[in-house]
Amino acid sequence: MGETEQRPTAGSRLGAQENAGISTLEHGQKPPMTPPGKLVSIKIQMLDDTQETFDIPQRAPGKVLHDAVCNHLNLVEGDYFGLEFPDNKKMMVWLDLLKPVMKQIRRPKHVVVKFVVKFFPPDHAQLQEELTRYLFALQVKQDLAQGRLTCNDTSTALLISHIVQSEIGDFDETIDREHLAKNKYIPHQEALEDKIMEFHRNHMGQTPAESDFQLLEIARRLEMYGIRLHPAKDREGTKINLAVANTGILVFQGHTKINAFNWAKVRKLSFKRKRFLIKLRPDVNSSFQDTLEFLMASRDFCKSFWKICVEHHAFFRLFEEPKPKPKPVLFSRGSSFRFSGRTQKQVLDYVKEGGHKKVQFERKHSKIHSIRSLTAQPSEQHTEVPKESARAYGDDNDAVAVQSCRQGKELKASTEDTGQHKSPSLKKSPKEGRKVDGAVVSTVEEEEEPSKDRMQQNRPQSQQPSTAGSLTGSPHLSELSINSQGGPSVANMTLSPNLSPDAKQSSPLVSPLLNDPSCIRTDDEEEVKRKRFPTEKAYFIAKEAATTERTYLKDLEVITSWFQNAVSKEDCMPETLKNLIFSNFEPLHKFHTGFLKEIEQRLALWEGRSNAHIKGDYQRIGDVMLKNIQNMKQLTIHLRKHNEILMELENGIKNSRKLETFCRDFELQKVCYLPLNTFLLRPLHRLMHYKQIMERLCKHYPPSHTDFRDSRAALAEISEMVAQLHGNMIKMENFQKLHELKKDLMGMDNLVIPGREFIRLGSLSKLSGKGLQQRMFFLFNDILLYTSRGLTASNQFKVHGHLPLYGMTIEESEEEWGVPHCLTLRGQHQSIVVAASTRAEMDKWTEDIQMAIDLAEKSSGPAPELLASSPPDNNPLSVSDCSSLPAGLISDQRPVSISYVCWYRMQSLSFYDILQSNENQLSGNLLRKFKNSNGWQKLWVVFTNFCMFFYKSHQDNHPLASLPLLGYSLTIPSESENIHKDYVFKLHFKSHVYYFRAESEYTFERWMEVIRSATSSASRTRALSHKEPHAY
Repeated sequence: MGETEQRPTAGSRLGAQENAGISTLEHGQKPPMTPPGKLVSIKIQMLDDTQETFDIPQRAPGKVLHDAVCNHLNLVEGDYFGLEFPDNKKMMVWLDLLKPVMKQIRRPKHVVVKFVVKFFPPDHAQLQEELTRYLFALQVKQDLAQGRLTCNDTSTALLISHIVQSEIGDFDETIDREHLAKNKYIPHQEALEDKIMEFHRNHMGQTPAESDFQLLEIARRLEMYGIRLHPAKDREGTKINLAVANTGILVFQGHTKINAFNWAKVRKLSFKRKRFLIKLRPDVNSSFQDTLEFLMASRDFCKSFWKICVEHHAFFRLFEEPKPKPKPVLFSRGSSFRFSGRTQKQVLDYVKEGGHKKVQFERKHSKIHSIRSLTAQPSEQHTEVPKESARAYGDDNDAVAVQSCRQGKELKASTEDTGQHKSPSLKKSPKEGRKVDGAVVSTVEEEEEPSKDRMQQNRPQSQQPSTAGSLTGSPHLSELSINSQGGPSVANMTLSPNLSPDAKQSSPLVSPLLNDPSCIRTDDEEEVKRKRFPTEKAYFIAKEAATTERTYLKDLEVITSWFQNAVSKEDCMPETLKNLIFSNFEPLHKFHTGFLKEIEQRLALWEGRSNAHIKGDYQRIGDVMLKNIQNMKQLTIHLRKHNEILMELENGIKNSRKLETFCRDFELQKVCYLPLNTFLLRPLHRLMHYKQIMERLCKHYPPSHTDFRDSRAALAEISEMVAQLHGNMIKMENFQKLHELKKDLMGMDNLVIPGREFIRLGSLSKLSGKGLQQRMFFLFNDILLYTSRGLTASNQFKVHGHLPLYGMTIEESEEEWGVPHCLTLRGQHQSIVVAASTRAEMDKWTEDIQMAIDLAEKSSGPAPELLASSPPDNNPLSVSDCSSLPAGLISDQRPVSISYVCWYRMQSLSFYDILQSNENQLSGNLLRKFKNSNGWQKLWVVFTNFCMFFYKSHQDNHPLASLPLLGYSLTIPSESENIHKDYVFKLHFKSHVYYFRAESEYTFERWMEVIRSATSSASRTRALSHKEPHAY
């Protein structure tokens, strides 16, 4: 590839460093051969209206020029962009990447090729680089100026206000008027200037990256976003316009969309001279004829539009670049044109795998820095920030922790060694990052190092009201999303995401609060601390009882304090339901407050904070546990009421829209870090924790120990209580899970019916005429659903079909279809072929589906109809659904369920896993270290619901961050990692690595045990043997 002469270039102007460039090809693929010979200069007009010249060999194909531009800009996601130029008939056409440039551009000296956006994804959260979103924002700005993006005055003013914010920063009336006078964003702009400034006033504190993100969020909702109209006529001779988008082919009359043909409905596209033909799949419910015909101005116009359609279909629908057809020996018929380049899925996978180096860039039009903490340590090298937030529900879509916007604001930021930077968000709370203990807490994306830029952490932010529409997410699904006090809160499990789900679904846990030097304990302090406290195992077992009791008491307060206060302010819940809930929870809270106090007092004596430890009278815990467990039996009447509470609350929600809205809004509060129903089941989960603690204590003590007798008696008492309530708990857990799934699914009528049991959910690939497509499967004891992630604002899973299990057979079919880990499910009326990601996943699904088939056969007959109507399997975007989960995944801000983690991490989860998760809960202090950091940070960590939640201390009311663990690997650091400390375990997922350090061998083993339960899924029949049938 030819090099340009040494002079200021677009890359250097954007701050890009010289490197070998980033190819738009997959790993292992070689770029097209660059023929040697004479060089020719091609002028390229960039999106910032500057021109650059590239020298390429005369016979070089178009891909060489396209890659040269992308390398020049250090653009990783260059596949979304294309090169456009006027042909000899002055018609704008796209540069074919396979053909030689000189055969397409005959007179390069007189032609300026434009570098513009070619493929517009349905959600800009799928764009995982800030540079990419910046270029998309420039394209929107250009389309506004050229009148291509039409909308009403309010939307236009709002769009321009975000552009102005990114270019000149916060509102100042004098500066705004001068800037708008010098810069014309649309024709006749003067009439909208007051409205533009009115909107701009509301964007105080918003970074350029945030402005880009919000600009794209508004633009993507407009009907003309990314639309290029191609004049045509229908069969009646009516003038219309055709356009192509990620979803399919659109028909416009003027600028109004009058029809759309999704890719799933289109069987074939072709052209014959000036006629453009769309052959549709047969549909009895459709009034369209089999083949639609449109007349265009000329054959060249027709062929050009056909090519664009072929490329859009391939980019958004295929898993990989289509292979070239073999050349005919004698003669060919039809066009040999095919899509060349990576598909969107390949681009997303490449960026997720982190096979590129982030670089900092500056904005040509902006008078403020894209990165607000550029002042940090100039000697250090800055990388591009903000990295994409996650959704998520990791920078890969796999790393999922989604922060709900509790105050109507979601702030995402990412940090690296050199500082903390904010990434785009859509909604803002009255204050972006409130101060807590002198530090501003922001939602941040994970990075490899804590932030060192303390100046930026304490920078107050001002108000930013929500913009058009609801927030669907920031750029990615982050594995760890940290919320500010008064800002976003940690979602269920959650996400993305992001997550982010960027719910992004990815970098280490970092926060100004968590990076406070006061949180860091030195190694010397740690050694002193260890010497001061007891070291026997019984002490740490007792300490586990205390730490988990603290968390349990906080969970009870969610109901008795936070939920009760919220209910008292709203007239939405019947008095009978109020009395039922709070009259049964308040006695539990009162009792366990005293229980915790007694355990802590005993630990204080054990630790030697008085002289009692000298006599050894208080180096035991069995007597305290026995006394309180015996007293706890009096509360059994309240525990038995939990089944009624759960059912009455769900019935109330079903019958009252007001109560439903209230409960959904309460789940958005930062204290409600899990689904509300989970808190209602906590008292039953806690009984199993007591039983486990006493089992470990009895196993540790010899029979001669003074504490053995009390411990064994306490174990017998708690075992009796668990046995009495265990069956009821399993029924409630199933009931709660069905209702949780009901919120996640759309296209259903009656998921929750008597006798239905949840068995497993997870991500599988379904084989169809379009190849393998990712689908989310939900297995029950009578039916199997398959869904895809919806593209609606709520991001629910859209049901595509269902298979009754009665009469179904299952068989492995790898050899038949040539697909690894493949199964064929044959129902009475329909058969499907699915593939798992690994052999282990296939075995789990095979075992559970076979068990479910056996259960269905033993039942009275076929299951009742589940769906009012079974929608066809016509997901309009089967490939790009697999993008990273944005951090604000769901527009109504409901905490994202574990289903989304399984979707983005390609995992599955059984009902047995959920039951095990309820038993394997743990709380306590851990020291945390990132891959490349030096110090250890002390955090209070709660493990529950397959997720680690991080707090500054156990006294905090809500978590600061979360890390969903499905898909993570749990190991011990190797010698080469230079972690010269005891009791350290390592969590890693792809390129994301975290080290955690426990205080003793016992706590280390306990954390390893509970985390291992979340990082691997089991099949249900391993737990539910034939001797112990399903309790419900």
